[in-house]
Amino acid sequence: MSGSLLTPNLVGLCRSLTEILLGIVKAIFDALSLPGVGSWFVSPGVVVFFTYLIATLVMVMWAALVNLLSVMWVERKLYSRIQDRRGIMLGVPWPWSKKYKRGMTNLGWGFLQNIADGVKLLQKENITPASADKLLFHAAPAIIVSSTIMVFAVLPFSENFYYTKVALGVLFVLAALSLGPFAIILAGYSSNNKYTLIGGLRAAAMMLSYEIPLILCVVAVVLLSGTLDPFQMVAVQERPLMGTIVPSWNVFSPPQMLGFVIFFIALVAELERIPFDIPEADAELVEGWTTEYGGMRFGFLFGFKWLRAFAGAGLLVILYLGGWNGPVFATVSVLGYPIPILPQEFWFLLKTYLVVMVIIWISWSIPRVRADQVLKIGWNRLIPLALLTILGAAVFKTMGWF
Repeated sequence: MSGSLLTPNLVGLCRSLTEILLGIVKAIFDALSLPGVGSWFVSPGVVVFFTYLIATLVMVMWAALVNLLSVMWVERKLYSRIQDRRGIMLGVPWPWSKKYKRGMTNLGWGFLQNIADGVKLLQKENITPASADKLLFHAAPAIIVSSTIMVFAVLPFSENFYYTKVALGVLFVLAALSLGPFAIILAGYSSNNKYTLIGGLRAAAMMLSYEIPLILCVVAVVLLSGTLDPFQMVAVQERPLMGTIVPSWNVFSPPQMLGFVIFFIALVAELERIPFDIPEADAELVEGWTTEYGGMRFGFLFGFKWLRAFAGAGLLVILYLGGWNGPVFATVSVLGYPIPILPQEFWFLLKTYLVVMVIIWISWSIPRVRADQVLKIGWNRLIPLALLTILGAAVFKTMGWF
């Protein structure tokens, strides 16, 4: 299996960087004849504080900037291709290109369009409705943003690329993702608008009907793997399946094939993607629970829906698709360390983005279902099938077939 690109881990690298930077600061104060101040900067407590401060900044920038902008770009380009058009094109061409022009141009790949849209939203005024419950109205976007960032505190990208290890990491991710629908209800209620209220109530109904089968599918996976630790879940999926060359990814296990489909459908519903976007259904509710939000608050609500999709896809990869497991084709030596050309981080991101692309493909290919159909699918179909998945997992575990 492939190895991690980071050695020893994210926090360890940040600690090494912190010690170097604080060592420079200490040398500066020693040169200024202030050795006491310099010694304070290299004390253990200060080093630990700055280590986790830098690690937090790195993880937030990696999740909320790099991957958020990348997922936005992938969706806008992919659904444009589905609709037989080129999509966003704003970019800066290479200086040696024959089509080079000074400044931005419409000849690029379009990645800078997301940054331009963010700058545009930053310049717009944030308007609060006069009749809104201002405390809840302002709190809802903050809850959505913070709960999404919390996911990446325990969601590992490889054996070493993680912020912290939590024994109940999968449960923590589910708990953090489940805070989003509550914030949606708060946003719909606090806006004092009938469209937002209907959107919030729809979100509550859909949350109740789809989080149950989603959690039941996780119970089936936990029953087979015997843990809620994402690292151990991935380790269990490394061994061969029943003595074959096929890896024992949960998606290849007969009882979990059905669980994978159910989890994927429930995940699409939790993310409010078509065909389950009835909480915002722009054709019926203007923009649903986001109607009264403008400026960057709308940007946070809209942008972090993409980031939640990325987090949900990452959780699905850990549960069913072997996490960061992948083959090693070759390694190179860098300063005496063997570095895999295709490391674990590459395989995890590849699988995650493929899942995100499938979600986008479905969302732009099929029509929206009615509200009553959404509830019937969740209560009458997915919950019984999820219970059947648990039963199948118990049988396989008892018989020792997995």
